[in-house]
Amino acid sequence: MYSKVLCIAALVAVVSAQYGHGGHGHGFSSQHISKHDGPAEVVHVHGHDGHGHDHGHAIDYYTYPKYEFEYKVSDPHTGDHKSQHEIRDGDHVKGYYSLHEPDGSERVVHYHGDKHSG
Repeated sequence: MYSKVLCIAALVAVVSAQYGHGGHGHGFSSQHISKHDGPAEVVHVHGHDGHGHDHGHAIDYYTYPKYEFEYKVSDPHTGDHKSQHEIRDGDHVKGYYSLHEPDGSERVVHYHGDKHSG
């Protein structure tokens, strides 16, 4: 999967380098994803499936959720400048996103969540 993403990113970079100049500033975008898979754990699910059926006990497999994600876009020609960064470790999620407004100001939002604060 990562090799496909890297191949597509390389192709976009080559095409952009060959055809994207046109006398305007150089725009770019990037992304980074790191998923840290642990061993799968068995989770026993009890009760209804949400459709009114009682299945008694079912088994599901669960991997501890842990990842880091980052995304950036910067295009001086269109004025599109934005970024996002997020980290998750179990029930704890924190991150930010930012965006440059048309009036030149930058809007930045920091967020966090866990099982207590949503």
